[in-house]
Amino acid sequence: MEKKDFEAWLDNISITFLSLTDLQKNETLDHLISLSGAVQLRHLSNNLEILLKRDFLKLLPLELSFYLLKWLDPQTLLTCCLVSKQWNKVISACTEVWQTACKNLGWQIDDSVQDPLHWKKVYLKAILRMKQLKDHEAFETSSLIGHSARVYALYYKDGLLCTGSDDLSAKLWDVSTGQCIYGIQTHTCAAVKFDEQKLVTGSFDNTVACWEWSSGAKTQHFRGHTGAVFSVDYNDDLDILVSGSADFTVKVWALSTGTCLNTLTGHTEWVTKVVLQKCKVKSLMHSPGDYILLSADKYEIKIWPIGREINCKCLKTLSVSEDRSISLQPRLHFDGQYIVCSSALGLYQWDFASYDILRVIKPPDFSNVSLLGFGEIFALLFDNRYLYIMDLRTEKLISRWPLPEYRKSKRGSSFLAGETSWLNGLNGQNDMGLVFATSMPDHSIHLVLWKEHG
Repeated sequence: MEKKDFEAWLDNISITFLSLTDLQKNETLDHLISLSGAVQLRHLSNNLEILLKRDFLKLLPLELSFYLLKWLDPQTLLTCCLVSKQWNKVISACTEVWQTACKNLGWQIDDSVQDPLHWKKVYLKAILRMKQLKDHEAFETSSLIGHSARVYALYYKDGLLCTGSDDLSAKLWDVSTGQCIYGIQTHTCAAVKFDEQKLVTGSFDNTVACWEWSSGAKTQHFRGHTGAVFSVDYNDDLDILVSGSADFTVKVWALSTGTCLNTLTGHTEWVTKVVLQKCKVKSLMHSPGDYILLSADKYEIKIWPIGREINCKCLKTLSVSEDRSISLQPRLHFDGQYIVCSSALGLYQWDFASYDILRVIKPPDFSNVSLLGFGEIFALLFDNRYLYIMDLRTEKLISRWPLPEYRKSKRGSSFLAGETSWLNGLNGQNDMGLVFATSMPDHSIHLVLWKEHG
């Protein structure tokens, strides 16, 4: 048949075919297939696969493609990137998809950055770090050596670790290098806190002292407690220092003069922790910006208004058991909005505006676990064997790291969390430096540090 005649015949057949019902079309196809030879059947097989497929990412508007992609998990998205260049281009261009993927991993998101390729790279970095945590490979260890007696007091700030020892000295260490920056002669230290110029120490000799780093000179001595001072805190702007003691009292001092402004009573056990913090929420008893003092003993947390040193009365007393049968751990967390403390019953979180218990977290075998740090996304916990990271959104332990077998006591201050900003969400920059520090029986300090990103 000539080409011209064939094209005319094909047009006529096509018109007739389109006028048939679906059943008739199927019967026609069946008949034509039965008349076909091997060449025709092979041709049909090769083209059917192409005819039946539809590339929806290529055919749909970009907005609809993004909407569909949001329902896929990140690992599937990465696999889809390998389908074709077009798919990789579309998937890589969806900012919200990768931002959401990062959020789901506990990553901090800066919404002002709208570069999708940036967020895809962040996700790849995040998934690597989270895999390291899951595989217990995110950390490494180191030691600081220099004291000749028990190290009881520890305080960390901005890459520097201060240690106070029974060898009558305090040392300031650069954690990144392991070098001792300052070493000064002090009294026996039960608590330390420092800034660039000074060191404040609470001692087993019942006093508090202030020292100058550069000269090692004692610039102020605070006398008045009749028991060891286990915790200190201060604020230069308020010119106030607070101390908690084994004499069951909290004292408020003028930082510059050493004068005792007030002695706060009401505790019936050793006061093992004092925290001076600015309030972030409003309630009937305080407003945002007010300074608040928290003091904790074995069974209770007391809340005091700072700035009312005369006739200062306790605003509220918090506890986890009315009969005082459940004790609290001394590593109290207070950020101005929430109070968090651990006990044998679990991890308690109070709302500071209402003083109500928001939740109690009870992971397996919590009676042996203590709090080190608490954030918006993660919590750092430990027991006699391991350091743990908990995802607070699911209340599941997502990582652990082995600790040295020796543990003298969970109640002392010889344990410390390092950098804590990552507890509010990792961002690829805050997962570095010190994670945890503890003193050892050989008078060294055992450090747990973030490994560098692979």
